[in-house]
Amino acid sequence: MENIKKYIPLIILAVGVLILILSLVLFKKKSAGVVQLEVNEEENLAEIPFEDRPFASLIPSKDGHWLKLKVENIKTKASSVDYEILYQLPDGRTQGVPGTIKITEPNFERDILLGSESSGKYRYDEGVKSGTLTLKFRDDKGKLISKLSTAFNLFSETKELNFSDGKFSYLLDDLPKGVYFVVMETFGVNSKPDFEIVSGPYGVFASVDKKFTGKVVLDSDGIYYLQDDSWMKLDSGRSPNIGIFSSGK
Repeated sequence: MENIKKYIPLIILAVGVLILILSLVLFKKKSAGVVQLEVNEEENLAEIPFEDRPFASLIPSKDGHWLKLKVENIKTKASSVDYEILYQLPDGRTQGVPGTIKITEPNFERDILLGSESSGKYRYDEGVKSGTLTLKFRDDKGKLISKLSTAFNLFSETKELNFSDGKFSYLLDDLPKGVYFVVMETFGVNSKPDFEIVSGPYGVFASVDKKFTGKVVLDSDGIYYLQDDSWMKLDSGRSPNIGIFSSGK
Protein backbone atom coordinates (compact mmCIF):
# COMPACT_ATOMS: atom_id res chain seq x y z
CA MET A 1 0.00 0.00 0.00
CA GLU A 2 2.88 2.35 0.85
CA ASN A 3 4.38 1.75 -2.58
CA ILE A 4 1.05 2.54 -4.31
CA LYS A 5 0.63 5.80 -2.35
CA LYS A 6 4.10 6.82 -3.46
CA TYR A 7 3.02 6.67 -7.13
CA ILE A 8 -0.34 8.42 -6.71
CA PRO A 9 1.04 11.95 -7.44
CA LEU A 10 2.70 10.64 -10.63
CA ILE A 11 -0.51 8.95 -11.71
CA ILE A 12 -2.51 12.16 -11.10
CA LEU A 13 0.08 14.16 -13.05
CA ALA A 14 -0.01 11.69 -15.95
CA VAL A 15 -3.82 11.79 -16.06
CA GLY A 16 -3.76 15.60 -16.00
CA VAL A 17 -1.24 15.73 -18.88
CA LEU A 18 -3.37 13.27 -20.87
CA ILE A 19 -6.53 15.35 -20.31
CA LEU A 20 -4.65 18.51 -21.38
CA ILE A 21 -3.38 16.84 -24.56
CA LEU A 22 -6.86 15.56 -25.45
CA SER A 23 -8.35 19.02 -24.80
CA LEU A 24 -5.78 20.68 -27.06
CA VAL A 25 -6.40 18.11 -29.82
CA LEU A 26 -10.18 18.58 -29.61
CA PHE A 27 -9.84 22.40 -29.55
CA LYS A 28 -7.52 22.32 -32.56
CA LYS A 29 -9.95 20.10 -34.47
CA LYS A 30 -12.86 22.38 -33.54
CA SER A 31 -10.92 25.50 -34.58
CA ALA A 32 -9.91 23.85 -37.85
CA GLY A 33 -13.53 22.93 -38.42
CA VAL A 34 -14.64 26.54 -37.91
CA VAL A 35 -11.96 27.79 -40.31
CA GLN A 36 -12.87 25.13 -42.87
CA LEU A 37 -16.55 26.03 -42.53
CA GLU A 38 -15.71 29.70 -43.18
CA VAL A 39 -13.62 28.70 -46.21
CA ASN A 40 -16.45 26.55 -47.57
CA GLU A 41 -18.92 29.41 -47.01
CA GLU A 42 -16.72 31.81 -48.97
CA GLU A 43 -16.24 29.33 -51.84
CA ASN A 44 -20.01 29.01 -52.28
CA LEU A 45 -20.87 32.72 -52.08
CA ALA A 46 -22.72 34.24 -55.01
CA GLU A 47 -21.20 37.35 -56.56
CA ILE A 48 -22.94 40.59 -55.64
CA PRO A 49 -24.39 42.31 -58.75
CA PHE A 50 -22.64 45.60 -59.46
CA GLU A 51 -25.80 47.67 -58.96
CA ASP A 52 -26.19 46.20 -55.43
CA ARG A 53 -22.64 46.81 -54.26
CA PRO A 54 -21.95 49.51 -51.66
CA PHE A 55 -19.54 52.35 -52.32
CA ALA A 56 -16.41 52.11 -50.16
CA SER A 57 -13.61 54.60 -49.62
CA LEU A 58 -10.48 54.97 -47.48
CA ILE A 59 -9.55 58.61 -46.89
CA PRO A 60 -6.12 59.27 -45.37
CA SER A 61 -5.65 61.78 -42.55
CA LYS A 62 -3.37 64.81 -42.96
CA ASP A 63 -0.55 63.04 -41.12
CA GLY A 64 -1.12 59.68 -42.88
CA HIS A 65 -1.58 57.81 -39.59
CA TRP A 66 -5.32 57.23 -39.95
CA LEU A 67 -7.68 56.02 -42.65
CA LYS A 68 -11.35 56.96 -42.57
CA LEU A 69 -13.34 53.96 -43.76
CA LYS A 70 -16.63 55.01 -45.32
CA VAL A 71 -19.18 52.51 -46.66
CA GLU A 72 -22.24 53.99 -48.35
CA ASN A 73 -25.40 52.73 -50.05
CA ILE A 74 -25.53 49.30 -48.40
CA LYS A 75 -28.38 47.49 -50.17
CA THR A 76 -27.87 43.96 -48.89
CA LYS A 77 -30.36 42.37 -46.47
CA ALA A 78 -27.52 41.53 -44.09
CA SER A 79 -27.86 42.29 -40.38
CA SER A 80 -24.18 43.02 -39.79
CA VAL A 81 -20.91 43.56 -41.61
CA ASP A 82 -17.42 42.55 -40.51
CA TYR A 83 -14.70 44.85 -41.79
CA GLU A 84 -11.01 44.05 -41.74
CA ILE A 85 -8.09 46.17 -42.85
CA LEU A 86 -4.75 44.41 -43.22
CA TYR A 87 -1.62 46.37 -44.04
CA GLN A 88 2.04 45.54 -44.54
CA LEU A 89 4.96 47.05 -42.65
CA PRO A 90 8.38 47.65 -44.26
CA ASP A 91 9.87 44.73 -42.27
CA GLY A 92 7.36 42.31 -43.82
CA ARG A 93 4.99 42.01 -40.86
CA THR A 94 1.22 42.27 -41.41
CA GLN A 95 -1.00 44.22 -39.04
CA GLY A 96 -4.78 43.91 -38.87
CA VAL A 97 -7.66 46.14 -37.77
CA PRO A 98 -10.98 44.22 -37.51
CA GLY A 99 -14.44 45.35 -36.46
CA THR A 100 -18.15 44.55 -36.72
CA ILE A 101 -21.02 46.92 -37.46
CA LYS A 102 -24.73 46.29 -36.91
CA ILE A 103 -26.47 47.50 -40.05
CA THR A 104 -29.19 49.94 -39.00
CA GLU A 105 -28.77 52.39 -41.89
CA PRO A 106 -27.20 52.28 -45.37
CA ASN A 107 -24.03 54.20 -44.43
CA PHE A 108 -21.33 53.91 -41.78
CA GLU A 109 -17.81 55.17 -41.18
CA ARG A 110 -14.93 54.30 -38.88
CA ASP A 111 -11.52 55.84 -38.17
CA ILE A 112 -8.80 53.23 -38.64
CA LEU A 113 -5.49 53.74 -36.82
CA LEU A 114 -2.37 52.53 -38.62
CA GLY A 115 -0.67 51.63 -35.38
CA SER A 116 -1.82 50.91 -31.83
CA GLU A 117 -3.22 52.75 -28.81
CA SER A 118 -2.71 52.05 -25.12
CA SER A 119 -3.95 54.21 -22.23
CA GLY A 120 -4.44 57.14 -24.58
CA LYS A 121 -0.95 56.90 -26.04
CA TYR A 122 -0.54 56.21 -29.74
CA ARG A 123 2.17 54.32 -31.56
CA TYR A 124 2.13 54.87 -35.32
CA ASP A 125 3.29 52.37 -37.92
CA GLU A 126 5.56 54.20 -40.34
CA GLY A 127 6.19 53.31 -43.96
CA VAL A 128 2.79 51.74 -44.72
CA LYS A 129 2.35 51.54 -48.50
CA SER A 130 -0.26 48.86 -49.16
CA GLY A 131 -2.95 46.68 -47.66
CA THR A 132 -6.39 45.15 -48.18
CA LEU A 133 -9.94 46.01 -47.19
CA THR A 134 -12.47 43.18 -46.75
CA LEU A 135 -16.18 43.46 -45.99
CA LYS A 136 -18.15 40.36 -44.91
CA PHE A 137 -21.92 40.65 -44.71
CA ARG A 138 -23.82 38.31 -42.36
CA ASP A 139 -27.47 37.51 -41.68
CA ASP A 140 -29.15 37.68 -38.26
CA LYS A 141 -27.81 34.20 -37.43
CA GLY A 142 -24.22 35.15 -38.21
CA LYS A 143 -24.08 33.24 -41.49
CA LEU A 144 -21.84 34.74 -44.16
CA ILE A 145 -23.98 35.78 -47.14
CA SER A 146 -21.65 38.01 -49.21
CA LYS A 147 -18.10 39.29 -49.29
CA LEU A 148 -16.17 42.10 -51.00
CA SER A 149 -12.42 42.68 -50.96
CA THR A 150 -9.95 45.09 -52.53
CA ALA A 151 -6.32 46.03 -52.25
CA PHE A 152 -5.37 49.62 -51.47
CA ASN A 153 -2.17 51.63 -51.94
CA LEU A 154 -1.02 54.58 -49.82
CA PHE A 155 1.21 57.27 -51.37
CA SER A 156 2.97 60.51 -50.47
CA GLU A 157 5.69 62.63 -52.08
CA THR A 158 5.13 61.18 -55.55
CA LYS A 159 3.36 62.13 -58.78
CA GLU A 160 2.57 58.52 -59.78
CA LEU A 161 -0.43 56.99 -58.00
CA ASN A 162 -0.60 53.38 -59.15
CA PHE A 163 -3.00 50.62 -58.19
CA SER A 164 -1.55 47.22 -57.38
CA ASP A 165 -3.44 45.38 -60.15
CA GLY A 166 -1.29 47.16 -62.75
CA LYS A 167 -4.34 48.35 -64.70
CA PHE A 168 -4.86 51.84 -63.26
CA SER A 169 -2.71 54.85 -62.44
CA TYR A 170 -3.22 58.57 -61.92
CA LEU A 171 -0.30 60.79 -62.92
CA LEU A 172 -0.42 64.10 -61.05
CA ASP A 173 0.56 67.24 -62.94
CA ASP A 174 2.38 68.64 -59.92
CA LEU A 175 4.18 67.07 -56.98
CA PRO A 176 2.17 67.90 -53.83
CA LYS A 177 4.06 68.32 -50.57
CA GLY A 178 2.78 66.74 -47.38
CA VAL A 179 -0.31 65.18 -49.02
CA TYR A 180 -1.30 61.53 -48.71
CA PHE A 181 -3.29 59.60 -51.31
CA VAL A 182 -5.11 56.26 -51.32
CA VAL A 183 -5.83 54.33 -54.52
CA MET A 184 -8.33 51.45 -54.32
CA GLU A 185 -11.32 49.80 -55.94
CA THR A 186 -14.60 51.13 -54.55
CA PHE A 187 -16.80 48.05 -55.22
CA GLY A 188 -19.78 50.16 -56.35
CA VAL A 189 -20.53 53.81 -57.13
CA ASN A 190 -22.98 56.44 -55.92
CA SER A 191 -24.19 57.21 -59.43
CA LYS A 192 -25.08 54.44 -61.87
CA PRO A 193 -23.07 54.62 -65.12
CA ASP A 194 -24.81 54.65 -68.50
CA PHE A 195 -22.09 52.48 -70.00
CA GLU A 196 -20.82 48.93 -69.46
CA ILE A 197 -17.93 48.91 -67.00
CA VAL A 198 -14.82 47.15 -68.25
CA SER A 199 -12.36 48.06 -65.47
CA GLY A 200 -12.93 49.61 -62.07
CA PRO A 201 -14.41 51.56 -60.52
CA TYR A 202 -11.19 52.93 -59.02
CA GLY A 203 -11.05 55.64 -56.38
CA VAL A 204 -8.27 58.14 -55.66
CA PHE A 205 -8.68 59.90 -52.29
CA ALA A 206 -6.51 62.64 -50.72
CA SER A 207 -5.81 63.88 -47.20
CA VAL A 208 -6.70 67.45 -48.20
CA ASP A 209 -9.76 68.82 -49.98
CA LYS A 210 -8.36 70.45 -53.10
CA LYS A 211 -8.14 69.76 -56.82
CA PHE A 212 -5.34 67.66 -58.27
CA THR A 213 -5.30 67.71 -62.04
CA GLY A 214 -3.63 64.85 -63.86
CA LYS A 215 -3.84 62.07 -66.40
CA VAL A 216 -5.55 58.72 -65.99
CA VAL A 217 -3.97 55.61 -67.47
CA LEU A 218 -6.26 52.58 -67.79
CA ASP A 219 -5.87 49.26 -69.55
CA SER A 220 -8.62 49.96 -72.10
CA ASP A 221 -10.20 52.74 -74.11
CA GLY A 222 -13.15 54.80 -72.92
CA ILE A 223 -12.03 56.36 -69.63
CA TYR A 224 -14.81 57.90 -67.53
CA TYR A 225 -14.70 60.23 -64.53
CA LEU A 226 -17.53 60.69 -62.04
CA GLN A 227 -17.97 64.44 -61.68
CA ASP A 228 -20.61 65.28 -59.08
CA ASP A 229 -23.42 62.88 -60.10
CA SER A 230 -22.58 62.58 -63.79
CA TRP A 231 -20.07 60.47 -65.68
CA MET A 232 -17.91 62.33 -68.18
CA LYS A 233 -15.66 60.77 -70.78
CA LEU A 234 -12.06 61.97 -70.52
CA ASP A 235 -10.30 63.06 -73.70
CA SER A 236 -6.82 61.56 -73.80
CA GLY A 237 -7.23 60.61 -70.15
CA ARG A 238 -6.92 64.20 -68.89
CA SER A 239 -8.83 64.70 -65.62
CA PRO A 240 -9.79 67.90 -63.75
CA ASN A 241 -9.39 66.18 -60.39
CA ILE A 242 -8.89 62.93 -58.50
CA GLY A 243 -12.03 60.92 -57.68
CA ILE A 244 -13.81 57.90 -59.15
CA PHE A 245 -12.74 56.46 -62.50
CA SER A 246 -13.69 53.55 -64.72
CA SER A 247 -13.22 52.33 -68.25
CA GLY A 248 -16.27 51.32 -70.25
CA LYS A 249 -17.91 50.85 -73.58
